[in-house]
Amino acid sequence: MKKPTATGKEPDVVDPSEWAHARAELLAAEKAATRAQDAVAAQRRRLPMVRFRSDYAFATPRGTVSLLDLFGENSQLLLYQFMDTGPNHICPGCTWFTDGIPANGLARLAQAGASWATVSDMPLEQMQRVWEHQHWMHIPFASSRGTTFSADCGAGGNFLLSVFLRNADGVYRTYTTTQRGVDRLVFANSMRDLLPYGRQEEWEDSPPGYPQHPTWWVQDLPHPYDNQ
Repeated sequence: MKKPTATGKEPDVVDPSEWAHARAELLAAEKAATRAQDAVAAQRRRLPMVRFRSDYAFATPRGTVSLLDLFGENSQLLLYQFMDTGPNHICPGCTWFTDGIPANGLARLAQAGASWATVSDMPLEQMQRVWEHQHWMHIPFASSRGTTFSADCGAGGNFLLSVFLRNADGVYRTYTTTQRGVDRLVFANSMRDLLPYGRQEEWEDSPPGYPQHPTWWVQDLPHPYDNQ
């Protein structure tokens, strides 16, 4: 994968005491942000929920399943809707996000009583090819093609992360997020935000002279159609 060259202006060099003072100021801001995030998470846990259909017919390698089936033995479900961008293309942003889902991470979710599924309006055959090429076979996937699931979720052809809860009465949706709400969940993005040059993307607020480029994971992204 093509990546940007980290060349340009470097951070200022200071003595240890000045660095410690600057780090302490940043730490105070980081702690304030953490407290704000904790407050948002507490508010999120108090969201009401809405009943949701559970009888969609999703295609999977093991046959047709419903939304309820995607829970497996768990009562909670995280469901990512992968964009369908056509028969000969794969969404680079969804690929970037999905690349960061580790098998052991899904196991940790299961310990908390939650399952994961990635659903797309892509045909099942296309999803199968993408999953095999990208080495994602540890990630459960299903095709919602031919159903109203994406429209019912309000995805509007975009990517979307939804959270569902099931009980004896049915399935309910408790939370959704997209755009930067999904961006902040990507491991590589979070780690790159800690680097001296950040993500090196042109939208970032960086000091003058720091290297910045167009969102680099869009450039030259390998996908399952490269060798056709």
